[in-house]
Amino acid sequence: MHNQSKRTLQQQRTSQSPADVLRGAREFFATGSTIYPAFVEKEGPNHLVLRGQGGEEVVIAAFAEEGGTSVNGSSYMFDQQVARFLSTLAPVA
Repeated sequence: MHNQSKRTLQQQRTSQSPADVLRGAREFFATGSTIYPAFVEKEGPNHLVLRGQGGEEVVIAAFAEEGGTSVNGSSYMFDQQVARFLSTLAPVA
């Protein structure tokens, strides 16, 4: 098991809805993340847990708040892919 203290939390605000963010994450990590795909293992109305190469876990959460959606992404080894996904989100107006 990975040392949870080494996980990196990345945050972004977007004008997209939480549902659109999670739909985009599902597609991005399955097809748009180059040679390191990750696929949905668990999901809820505001989060996805994806599992990638070597069992690596990626967690994306999205919550509506005043003026947009707050998005959090966390992973132990897929930090670059999480950052790339967050950069695809529409900015808050």
